[in-house]
Amino acid sequence: MRKLRLQIDISGTTGNEAWERLHHFSEIHSSRCSPEEGSSGPCLHQPGEPHPAGEWRGAVVILESFLAEYALPHYLEQARVIDAYIDADTADTGETDR
Repeated sequence: MRKLRLQIDISGTTGNEAWERLHHFSEIHSSRCSPEEGSSGPCLHQPGEPHPAGEWRGAVVILESFLAEYALPHYLEQARVIDAYIDADTADTGETDR
């Protein structure tokens, strides 16, 4: 299994809306988007208010090793994806977090 790490532009959205609206690669094993995966800093706005300009959140997509190179451009071509890379330290981890 490999981890694909993403930076998602969440500005102008609420909650996990930006993550949920992405077109996800269909063959993923699991995924998550949370501040624990990286962020531009703590949210300083009230819950339910849109994230301000420049705010981003990290995400990870876990998939079979041979699919990682196909999934990378799939995510990078989406407007809300700021950056994406294959985590070199996750080759064949067998991780099953959902």
